[in-house]
Amino acid sequence: MAKGHRSQIKRERNANKDTRPSAKLSYARVPVQKACFVLDAIRGKSAEEALAIVTYNPRYASEVITKLLKSAIANAENNNGLSVENLYVAECYANKGPTMKRIQPRAQGRAYRILKRSSHITIVLDEKK
Repeated sequence: MAKGHRSQIKRERNANKDTRPSAKLSYARVPVQKACFVLDAIRGKSAEEALAIVTYNPRYASEVITKLLKSAIANAENNNGLSVENLYVAECYANKGPTMKRIQPRAQGRAYRILKRSSHITIVLDEKK
């Protein structure tokens, strides 16, 4: 059964929009599993502490996430007028992106497939109550 006109449904969906400051990076050349190691380390931490953790993390994904975290903090300051001292990482997750398929030549005319995985990384900040 229909739940209303399409425009009415869209209006209701857009009314519940999340106003928390966030930043999203699509098509990052980092596999989801490797990005999650870094994201798990900063989830729930204050913005300044998370930035310190990510800056000195030796993993490659931490470079990408550092830029993304700085962007989310800048969005919070400029767009929402929030101060950095009150911010914390409310949500951070990585979703699977497209996989590039490449071929590696092997012995006796065989070919092995190389999967170069990518991900969509999202960081959502929130203000401490």
